[in-house]
Amino acid sequence: MRLLAGLALAVLLLYGLALIALALGQRRFLYPGAYRPPPLAPVPPGVERITIATADGETLHALWRAPRSGCGVVITFHGNGGRPEPHAARFSADPWRAAGWGVLAPAYRGYPGSTGSPSESGLIRDGVAAVAEAAARAPGAPILLHGHSLGAAVAVAVAERDSAIGLYLEAPFDSMTHTVRLHAPLVPPWLLRDTFRSDLRIRTGTAPVLIVQGRDDPVVPAKLAQALAAAAGSRARIELVPGNHVSILGLRDREAAVWFGAGVGGGCAPAETAG
Repeated sequence: MRLLAGLALAVLLLYGLALIALALGQRRFLYPGAYRPPPLAPVPPGVERITIATADGETLHALWRAPRSGCGVVITFHGNGGRPEPHAARFSADPWRAAGWGVLAPAYRGYPGSTGSPSESGLIRDGVAAVAEAAARAPGAPILLHGHSLGAAVAVAVAERDSAIGLYLEAPFDSMTHTVRLHAPLVPPWLLRDTFRSDLRIRTGTAPVLIVQGRDDPVVPAKLAQALAAAAGSRARIELVPGNHVSILGLRDREAAVWFGAGVGGGCAPAETAG
């Protein structure tokens, strides 16, 4: 009995130490791109490097390409292990370029080129600052918020604060709490500091939502995206496609550019008349 009691005590001690380590270092797990930066990516042609000042004094690295006159801007938020350059390249190419869209792709605070350290409230401030920057550089341009994975949670949170013509979400989760529970069921929910409750935030909006989710995604299982779509209600359209967490990126761009383009209105200058 003493041996069993000793083993049980040792297990509890190890579990407690693991929880302490997770509590202290959880943001290193949630935001790996800030602590283990991914490889450098080139700046796409026609895209310029800019900096964005946030309301709380941070400076963000970002990439910008202006829209054609009267056309919209895609503000794109990368995943927790990503960089903005691939997203800037994607939204600077067809079908987005042909339809006149501009793009703004910021790097979150604490990520390469940006100051500060990441947190849920901080990333939301970064997103709000990105909307203000786009509005200053392209006054009156309609804004489409795009996000992949963690970036989808940022896009949903920003849409709760700033108007947009739509949300284009790839591999989104309904909440970080639910996601962590699936991957680490022994971690108590109250330990998580950054919960990203997209399921609650998305209920208040009115703009259309397009969700693209891979059927074989091991990082964000399809049921999390489906739960988010259910929370958004009838304004949400979800596309379950073959692929994993990354291979789905861009698979529905052509349809998305047309669908959200309808919200831009008739002021977008045709390519042949753009000056």
